[in-house]
Amino acid sequence: MSVATPHRGEIGFAPAGHGMASLDDTDVKLDVEHVEGQKEETSELPANESELSVEIEVLKRLSPEEFNAAEKKLLRKIDFTLLPTLFVLLILNYLDRNALASARVQGIEKSLGMKGTQFNTAISLLFVGYILGQIPSNMILSRSRPSIYLSVCVMVWGVVSLCTGFVKNYHQLLAVRILLGFTESPYFPGALFLLSTWYTKKELAYRTAFLYSGSLLSGAFSGLIAAGIQKGLDGKLGYESWRWLFIIEGAVTGLVALVSVFILPDYPATTRWLSTREKAVAVYRMERDGGSRDEDDQGLFHSLKLAASDYRLYLLAIVIITKTTAGAVTQFFPTVIQTFGFSKVITLLLLAPPYLLTTGLSLLISRLSDRKPERCYHLAIPLAVGMTGYIIAVSTLKTGPRYFSLFLMLGGLFGSYNVALAWISSTFPRPRAKRASAYAIINSLGNIAQIWSPYLYPSSDAPRYTTAFATNSVMAGVAIAFCFILRFFLKRANDQMDREEAESGDRAVPEKVRFVL
Repeated sequence: MSVATPHRGEIGFAPAGHGMASLDDTDVKLDVEHVEGQKEETSELPANESELSVEIEVLKRLSPEEFNAAEKKLLRKIDFTLLPTLFVLLILNYLDRNALASARVQGIEKSLGMKGTQFNTAISLLFVGYILGQIPSNMILSRSRPSIYLSVCVMVWGVVSLCTGFVKNYHQLLAVRILLGFTESPYFPGALFLLSTWYTKKELAYRTAFLYSGSLLSGAFSGLIAAGIQKGLDGKLGYESWRWLFIIEGAVTGLVALVSVFILPDYPATTRWLSTREKAVAVYRMERDGGSRDEDDQGLFHSLKLAASDYRLYLLAIVIITKTTAGAVTQFFPTVIQTFGFSKVITLLLLAPPYLLTTGLSLLISRLSDRKPERCYHLAIPLAVGMTGYIIAVSTLKTGPRYFSLFLMLGGLFGSYNVALAWISSTFPRPRAKRASAYAIINSLGNIAQIWSPYLYPSSDAPRYTTAFATNSVMAGVAIAFCFILRFFLKRANDQMDREEAESGDRAVPEKVRFVL
């Protein structure tokens, strides 16, 4: 089921380029069920609030065709600034975070004298800082300028990542990994939250997929970059190839962060390089989509409490936790491919094809999910495909079937991941700080799995990794089950809203925006 067809007097929500209900209908005061304890709005908009309000009133008098034209123009502008910038930064985010997996193939364990599960601990410790930093960071972001805040965070993590290339022993590596986790924690949940402030429910999954495809492409690029460095820079200036990997990727991240300050937008009402008309279009279309203006009239801690006390948050969190546990195999893709017996360069090059296929699947699945719009089945069916991949991997050691299973794992688990992320926004539309908290809490809880999941891949379990792949199969099954549990509760809430409107007769009742199932 999707966002319900408008009932009597209900606003018709539609993306740019589609027909809409009369704009005059939008004068109705919406009471969104998702906004608990909503008080009379107190604007946080800039000093030209009156100009913005006048422009919004002008927009209400435009014909649907005129408004659609203005909306399309704004979307093009945001699509060509916000999306590419976040996309490139996310590629760098995952390159820096996952460089350690490629560094293992390049010999970091031997260089630093690492033994036993010490490599697994180095992978795991990054997520301690990553988890702890997300919730406070998103709360700060909801009240700050994203163009500055996110760019500074990117610059800091670039410097920390670069420093990894100069560590001398295992303990220094652990210290840098913890610090890298803290400095990277603001970006991904912050980027998801920023997207949710600009795009409607019918636009968000595909844009989220475009963003998340950056993380998938980073998996392909990481192998290619590491292979190139291994072949061309190993031993240059006395540094091993894995050191050059961290130095180069960290330096590039810092340079891109400097540029992003001038390109990233802030929020619809506060972006300085938009005209007043463009700001009004951005604010008004999100107001129509969510049922109220996307601003904060409640304190940060109250919004955090609203998110933490909503049972739907924990149902979504279980879906993300189980998906993340199963998806941790990506940290060990180079290790698994290394069991095929190829050279270092070939092993790193073989990383690219599964990630490239998954990128295309991700965009396709999200486009189909947005068109409905529908989330549950577009999430559950790919998960079943991923579970099949784990079953194949645990059943055979033959190179062909095992390599094929990597395509199924990655395509199933990560081809649909962005659908789960978009489901968060449509389940927690307002207020803005509550949605920011929901993104951070769910992403933090989901990444707790990254602390224990690396220990499912001890070297002693090579080459079959029976425990890991069996556990991943179970986790994928649990994620599928909770997709349908969440869908049941959201559908029940939608049915209740339908009954209330049907029983109201001619009485005026507050109108409510339906959940996306």
